[in-house]
Amino acid sequence: MSRSIVRQSKFRHVFGQTVKAEQAYDDIRVSKVTWDSSFCAINPKFLAVIVESSGGGSFLVLPISKTGRVDKNYPMVIGHSGPVLDIDWCPHDDNVLASGSEDCTAMVWQIPDHTLTRPISDPIVVLEGHSKRVGIVTWHPTARNILLTAGSDNLIIIWNVGTGEPLISMDDHPDLIYSISWNRNGSLFCTTCKDRRLRVCDPRKREVVAERLAPHDGIRPMRAIFTRDGNIFTTGFTRMSQRELGLWDPTNFEEPIALLELDTSNGVLLPYYDADANMVYLCGKGDSSIRYFEITEEPPYVHYLNTFSSKEPQRGMGFMPKRGVDVSKCEIARLFKLLDKKCEPITMTVPRKSDLFQDDLYPDTAGPEPSMEPEDWLEGRNEDPILVSMRDGYVPPKSRELKVARKNVLDSRPATRRSMSTLETSSLPVGRCIRARCARSSTPQLLERLLEEIQNLKATVLSQEKRICDLENKLSQYTNGTD
Repeated sequence: MSRSIVRQSKFRHVFGQTVKAEQAYDDIRVSKVTWDSSFCAINPKFLAVIVESSGGGSFLVLPISKTGRVDKNYPMVIGHSGPVLDIDWCPHDDNVLASGSEDCTAMVWQIPDHTLTRPISDPIVVLEGHSKRVGIVTWHPTARNILLTAGSDNLIIIWNVGTGEPLISMDDHPDLIYSISWNRNGSLFCTTCKDRRLRVCDPRKREVVAERLAPHDGIRPMRAIFTRDGNIFTTGFTRMSQRELGLWDPTNFEEPIALLELDTSNGVLLPYYDADANMVYLCGKGDSSIRYFEITEEPPYVHYLNTFSSKEPQRGMGFMPKRGVDVSKCEIARLFKLLDKKCEPITMTVPRKSDLFQDDLYPDTAGPEPSMEPEDWLEGRNEDPILVSMRDGYVPPKSRELKVARKNVLDSRPATRRSMSTLETSSLPVGRCIRARCARSSTPQLLERLLEEIQNLKATVLSQEKRICDLENKLSQYTNGTD
């Protein structure tokens, strides 16, 4: 007599639950830009949402604890002259956020811990290198201050935010780039493109090391993410416009490890990956459901677990890093669902009777400390993330200021044009300081004040040069006298 054997998994009974109404974020005018971005970025300290605004681009940053109705006059982060398309929190500093916009720039912002009392308009650094809109910004997972941007000019640029300079530029894509995902140690990244190719790129060699034409037969946008094992999980469409997911081995792109058809819908499936649990959550734009799967080493490799359904369709979605979940409630994931004028947190929980810390649910997870410096990564070094324990819950570190300084302040070669905020102008030549400030304001009062500052600085330089000459003369006399 045969019996069906149920697959054993500690995540088989994961269930989703929307928080109470008072724990949601109300009165948020979510952006209506037609771009397949998540429009939302989360970390253990802040919730950031791209919002609708006139006369430029802006986004809202709220402390995670500031739930309830958001004041219409609540200060926002402004600075882009076009709509913001993508935002991403730095994994190594919970107060640093990057944004990309239709104005062809990417900006990096320092968000203070205290509640904002006025809009933030001065970024730490403005990254200018794209000729068309910047639709993707994503931080390196292990190296400090490394940021990747991709624009509609089909160009990928990797920046050192600490110096504001481009390190690597790649133009291997002939058409619009849909998505980019780093692997676990940041040695490679995978991309999906409008030319229907899935590529694996080595940025330090500036080359495509593997590619696959049409992992999904449909012509609609695809998404791809690296798993912790080095495989690539993709979402796309069949030729008959059915949504489909796949799992691929980048060392052998001939056949998929797994390929599974889901349903018929127009919404692009956005995958959110939990490396600790090896689970992936699929959120379709315009859907009212979230499907979640577990990836394992035994067939069929991608196991469907369950679906969380709600009444209203989602405009976007944010995914909390594992260090921000509540271990006392056996919460393994928290997603933030964007509606037209609201953001609802959704908790994913494993039911357990015990109140003790569940070691099997919470292995050590990636912490906020970078594994290496930008120079180490650029020279070819690879390091996995530095892990931290979740046993006592996660306590965010104190705010650390990101300082931007050029390597050589005397270097005046005509490099890629870039702007910097007044926070960093102390390390720039006078002319560049003036241009950076005048870019933000052209009022006569400011110009007058800046001209006066120029005169003062010139006087200081002259006096210091005279002092140096006097000291050199004294040193020369002393040396001759000794001889």
